[in-house]
Amino acid sequence: MLGTTLLLALRSIARHKLRSFLTILGIIIGVGAVVTMVTLGKATTAAVQQQISALGTNILQVRPGQGFGRGGGGPRPPDFKPEDVTAIATQLAGVTAVAPQASATATAIYEGANWSTTVNGTTGAIFQVQPWPLANGRYWTGAEEAAGKAVCIIGNTVRKNLFANTDAVGKRFRVGAVSCDIIGVLTTRGQAGFGGDQDDTVIMPIKAVQRRFTGSRDIRLMLVGVDSRFSTASVQASMTDLLRERRGITPGKDDDFNIFDTKQISDTLTGTTTLLTSIVAVVAAISLVVGGIGIMNIMLVSVTERTREIGIRLAIGAVAREVLLQFLVEAVALSCLGGLIGLVVAQGVIALITPLIQVPWLFVPSINVIAFAISAVIGVVFGYFPARRAAGLNPIDALRHE
Repeated sequence: MLGTTLLLALRSIARHKLRSFLTILGIIIGVGAVVTMVTLGKATTAAVQQQISALGTNILQVRPGQGFGRGGGGPRPPDFKPEDVTAIATQLAGVTAVAPQASATATAIYEGANWSTTVNGTTGAIFQVQPWPLANGRYWTGAEEAAGKAVCIIGNTVRKNLFANTDAVGKRFRVGAVSCDIIGVLTTRGQAGFGGDQDDTVIMPIKAVQRRFTGSRDIRLMLVGVDSRFSTASVQASMTDLLRERRGITPGKDDDFNIFDTKQISDTLTGTTTLLTSIVAVVAAISLVVGGIGIMNIMLVSVTERTREIGIRLAIGAVAREVLLQFLVEAVALSCLGGLIGLVVAQGVIALITPLIQVPWLFVPSINVIAFAISAVIGVVFGYFPARRAAGLNPIDALRHE
């Protein structure tokens, strides 16, 4: 009986193609919007986690100042000294390596081509704390680092803009007023988690940058690698105590430095994107309710149009339950059809948008199944009242209906 009822429902839908399409349009938009928003939200979260992980895992970033800025209206907190780097590396348990960094902006020039980039000075420990494989060439040696020799490892963006058609390794180019030998080219890493091109960089030994660019031994950033067997929170607490002592901060006074845990940053950004995705998905789901109201409206119209047909069925022996099932199945079929079309539309929209916002394409089976199930439930909920109304018609009154 159910098969016959479903066939009758599909025939009724096919007889009024345009009206059926307009009826399920709200369901299509609702399902498509929910699936698209949730999938893009998850793709964005995955992209953020991937970009954060590119910065390295189990890493603490240490900077002078409070938060991302200086904090308050007082004088600028002092930078770190090389002795601070040594103290952290030798006195704290759980620290695998410490990579100090000093940076400057300069114009790189090679045979008439020029490119404004960031020069980052650091030690060989950076490639232990924050592994970054080479596409070509080598890392600098300990002797080159100790001497502060002007050797460079360049990012792929610099390579493309200055050495598009040639092998950059072994070439000499000028960075600002410094002539530098290129000994390596880094693999492509892409955009950073906080914006900016990670590949737009020239990396040199820190002594060379301090002598030729900054003119100071001060350090504005330290990247501290933490052994995976240790808790980053405990290492962070120990480091806070050590730096407060070395910087002469008395009890009761705020730190004049900040320590960021990359895992905490990742968790915070993931939580934020998940919350925003949920809010947008709830707003998009409202159109599903609107679509359900549209189905109920059209089904009521259909009951009125087919009153005489219902009367004939009841008069020749059909029971009210069969009439109710027929209209209920018709409403559910409409809703499920809208849900299926909405899923297809969503995948097409996702495929178009993901390259534009530079996030990976994802297929999330759970949200697709849930969205389709909700569309079926909406068919049942909003189709029940019209179906019950049809089943409750008096056969004599229905036969008299014009």
